Amino acid sequence: MYISAPTDSGNIDVIDASNPENIRLAIRKDAHADYFQWFYFRAVGGRDVDCALVIENAGAASYTKGWNGYRAVASYDRQTWFRVPTDYDGTRLTIKHRPKHDAVYYAYFAAYPLERCQDFIAQSQLSDRARLECLGQTLDGEDLDMLVIGHNSGGAENPDKRKCWVIGRQHPGETQASYWMEGFVDRMLDPADPVARSVLDAATLYVVPNMNPDGSRRGNLRVNASGANLNREWADPTMEKSPEVYLVRERMRDTGVDFCLDVHGDEGLPYVFIAGSDGIPSLTPKLSELRLAFDAALMRANPDYQTEHGYPKAPAGKGNLTMCTAHVAEHFGCLAMTLEMPFKDNANAPDEAEGWSPDRCRWQGRGGLDALFAVVGDLR
Repeated sequence: MYISAPTDSGNIDVIDASNPENIRLAIRKDAHADYFQWFYFRAVGGRDVDCALVIENAGAASYTKGWNGYRAVASYDRQTWFRVPTDYDGTRLTIKHRPKHDAVYYAYFAAYPLERCQDFIAQSQLSDRARLECLGQTLDGEDLDMLVIGHNSGGAENPDKRKCWVIGRQHPGETQASYWMEGFVDRMLDPADPVARSVLDAATLYVVPNMNPDGSRRGNLRVNASGANLNREWADPTMEKSPEVYLVRERMRDTGVDFCLDVHGDEGLPYVFIAGSDGIPSLTPKLSELRLAFDAALMRANPDYQTEHGYPKAPAGKGNLTMCTAHVAEHFGCLAMTLEMPFKDNANAPDEAEGWSPDRCRWQGRGGLDALFAVVGDLR
């Protein structure tokens, strides 16, 4: 068999592919960092053969609890992804599959290469509601793009309207965020959608679909080209180490922020949930009430969302202000949250064939608009 990693977002090292019943592989570490868990590769030559693809360094990955109950995804066309039997013995992760076609792609979650993100942004900017702004360049020379969404491209930045920021892929291996963006932005740009129209009556949206283009293309799990975890850079970003955060944070300070949603994926927890900014020193009852209203609206819009399971709340005044949600909430006194989606299945509503999937991410994005609509009038 022949195993290779795509040049855009791929990650795998081949140890030995001579025996299809024991293909030995390893995941590469992120650039200039010790993180690793994201994999994405193509296998050719296994049609109608019972294959076992063994990731031998899985037991040393960044989040080993993420392998428990996990099933890898596979695709023949890179459009439709399905789950395949996967075992973890505490050291090695073994993917077992009998391919129906000559070439099959395997990934930690459905791949979303940087090229696809660029196509999505290019298509979105054709809408009369959208304006494309390049905030600057990354360390690898990629453009950091932002969509400004308003009732029309000429009047998008009305100073009287609330400023709502939505960002994703700070951690490049969390491709759930990109599929979420498709659902959210496509609905925002639909002139027939009354909820989108009502939100834009009150707000201008600033959407950064991919905060980490370098890490995305390199096939990293968590960091950018310098090895920086962008979601720990918000207190003091620099153009030398974390230009992505620096450029977005400076633009936020130009516009002001009334709302911020940072979209992620979680390796271990098989649920959709939100982590708030409960630990910030300046937390007010109003911000807590807005968070509860957003939670309730999102659960009504999409029952995949839940509030029973999630991260422990930070103690009062002990929030990590190097993280996006806490930093933005504290600096701007606004509602700021982190949305997490699973790499596994949703334990509350499992899907045997696809598990948690790109389509379910898109539906979360659509539901996010309903939740924003529920609170937008009270953000100031």
